Amino acid sequence: MDRLTNHLIVLSFDCLSALDTPLLQTLPHFKTILENGAYVEKVDTIYPSLTYPCHTTIVTGNYPNRHGIVNNTLLQPGRTSPDWNWFRSLINGTTLYDEAKKAGLTTASLLWPVTGKANIDYNLPEIFPNRPWQNQILVSLRSGSPRFQWDLNKRFGHIRQGLNQPELDDFVLEAAVHTIQSKQPNLLMIHFTDLDTQRHDYGFASKEAIAAIYRHNDRLGRIVKALKQSGIYENSTIVALGDHSALDENKALNVNVLFHQHQLISINSKGKINNWKAYCKSCDGSAYIYVKDRNDLDTSKKVKTILESLLNDFAFGIEKIISGEEAALMGADPNCSFMIEAKKGFYFLEDYYGNYVKKITQEDVKKDKKYTLACHGYSPEKPEYSTIFMAAGKGIRPKTIVPHARLIDEGPTLARLLGLNLGDTDGDLIAQLLML
Repeated sequence: MDRLTNHLIVLSFDCLSALDTPLLQTLPHFKTILENGAYVEKVDTIYPSLTYPCHTTIVTGNYPNRHGIVNNTLLQPGRTSPDWNWFRSLINGTTLYDEAKKAGLTTASLLWPVTGKANIDYNLPEIFPNRPWQNQILVSLRSGSPRFQWDLNKRFGHIRQGLNQPELDDFVLEAAVHTIQSKQPNLLMIHFTDLDTQRHDYGFASKEAIAAIYRHNDRLGRIVKALKQSGIYENSTIVALGDHSALDENKALNVNVLFHQHQLISINSKGKINNWKAYCKSCDGSAYIYVKDRNDLDTSKKVKTILESLLNDFAFGIEKIISGEEAALMGADPNCSFMIEAKKGFYFLEDYYGNYVKKITQEDVKKDKKYTLACHGYSPEKPEYSTIFMAAGKGIRPKTIVPHARLIDEGPTLARLLGLNLGDTDGDLIAQLLML
């Protein structure tokens, strides 16, 4: 299969929404891509629309029930900070970067989710210390390319302030510019999270979120400049995409509080979960309900009765109850017993103490990262919840607008640009975008 480009630069601007397009059309670097390249006006995300499942869908072309990354974090009931789906080994099937490597192409990745210990030439994975005995440098070095990371930290580590934004994305940008200039990879995947952070902390259309979009425009400009300075711009393709949108909310729902009250979760003398029959695993705007023993029909029945009692009143915040079978058909985890969708204005937490509904204030958000003022994870069927995909450069059909596509279609499309094939995927090629 012929290659349409020599250098594919994939920029993921986490939480970039189709609703941001009017603003992007006024910002010089985004405007250049939108006017001269091709873009999809509305991209349907996946269910649940969380960062790790979404980014795995982008590189596989498959729904979570096939690629295996069904949530950001693992099911570890009662753990205040569950482990994340950090490692490539957790993904079923092949990925864009695997196929690129097989074809002898040079690959690089900066903070792309679920790339821990992946076979990528230059890899700085997204991973953070999750236990008191761990530290950032060691967990990163063990999970990526040690020399590459060491060099980047030596050059640009002073910019970082832990996971704080915008400093983290400023560090990633300098790392990206240096990687383009020194490595000239055939595939470079970059994950920027500034906008997502600001939306969580301040709300969807907050001045902080708007400021992050302006910073992203500057970052895009710097990457274009680096490609030009490296002499590879004419043979490159830039893709800028979002993984999901976000919706404002100010009330958290703690379904596990009800499960505890109904003796479906038991707690020891230290207040920790020591056993559970049913558990609500948050996906922010939606949640999985797991019944520990799928053959325990009494518990399943009890859970269903509890959930149905919440549907009758708006104040309880639940819009829809989906069976495990229906969830699997929507691409979500086939191992869940139920999936629940929050109404607009609500999202789910995993607390098993306190009240079922908690009102969230700006003060809560400052004190604890589990509290947010806007989030994602909702069903792709929610109104005004689409994301966006845009591309310009080699292999891209200029001045092309595609009204609609799905996140699962992006993997096959990115693969085709590099002359690769992801095999039998849930998604289809967005052929209108490409110079085929």
